[in-house]
Amino acid sequence: MSSIKIQKISIVDLDTDAIVNAANSGLLAGGGVCGAIFEAAGYDKLTRACSKIGHCKIGSAVITPGFDLKAKYIIHAVGPIYSDGRHGEAEMLYNAYKRSLELAVINGCKSIGFPLISAGIFGYPLDEAWELAMQACRNFNKVNPDVEIDIIFAVLSDSIIKIGEWSLNRPDD
Repeated sequence: MSSIKIQKISIVDLDTDAIVNAANSGLLAGGGVCGAIFEAAGYDKLTRACSKIGHCKIGSAVITPGFDLKAKYIIHAVGPIYSDGRHGEAEMLYNAYKRSLELAVINGCKSIGFPLISAGIFGYPLDEAWELAMQACRNFNKVNPDVEIDIIFAVLSDSIIKIGEWSLNRPDD
């Protein structure tokens, strides 16, 4: 049985098969979650691996080794920059989660750690970001009942965790 949990932990400290990087489309080292992952994985090694891939479109994801992380893989998911919610942002964010989960399963992962994609410097409203994250994960589990994957959202802020727990624990529509 698959599960979805929220933990107060840095994503780089998760002991999961894969962690997800809230990446930019150029797969370049950035700040926030992305910067922490590059630093913990080994900046030069991860930069070389990402340079070989070159690009990832918004709403999709690519995979690299985890290098110096506990995680075997890093899945680089590119969420949208939020403008006003009327330019396909929801679909792109949903698809970034969906593609990340697909890549995890294709690569034999039984556990995956997510940040809250697009909710940092990309400006996605927290409540909407959580709703889409939970919807994408729940739908993936429903469509793939034979797949067992533990999903952990790694969050450091108590206030962001509180919003996430509300989304996680609310009844399905």
